[in-house]
Amino acid sequence: MFAVVQVRGVVNTRRDIKDTLKMLRLHHINHCVLVPDTPAYLGMIRKVKDYVAYGEVDERTIATLLSTRGRLAGNVRLTDAYVHDHSQFASIEEFAAAVCKGEATMQDIPELKPVLRLHPPRKGYRTIKRTFQQGGALGNYGEDINDLLYRMR
Repeated sequence: MFAVVQVRGVVNTRRDIKDTLKMLRLHHINHCVLVPDTPAYLGMIRKVKDYVAYGEVDERTIATLLSTRGRLAGNVRLTDAYVHDHSQFASIEEFAAAVCKGEATMQDIPELKPVLRLHPPRKGYRTIKRTFQQGGALGNYGEDINDLLYRMR
């Protein structure tokens, strides 16, 4: 499971990159989506790597993001009671574990919005012009995406 966060805006950007960001449902800076590890999604991520930060996310981070930033239709917060009543999962933590393993998707919870609107990271991005390996905020974070998402929760 990958977490993809839009870091840069799309003004003066090529049309194919804008379309790929729309297909990923990333319309604003600091929005995050969770996508499975499939060749189709990896190709989309590679195309927009200069505008997003991405990496493999663990189940603890997914559970934290869903409990703090998960929203239902009408901007209602996602709760354990709603997950228990409207799905086969007993809690947000159990749902996050299933999502991380690939056994469940975000669509398994009815009316759950697929985009997580996050705060800008505490202490800010390093720079949005360079990749993570060069000391910036773009591209593949690997396991370090969990630290970035923790700062953005």
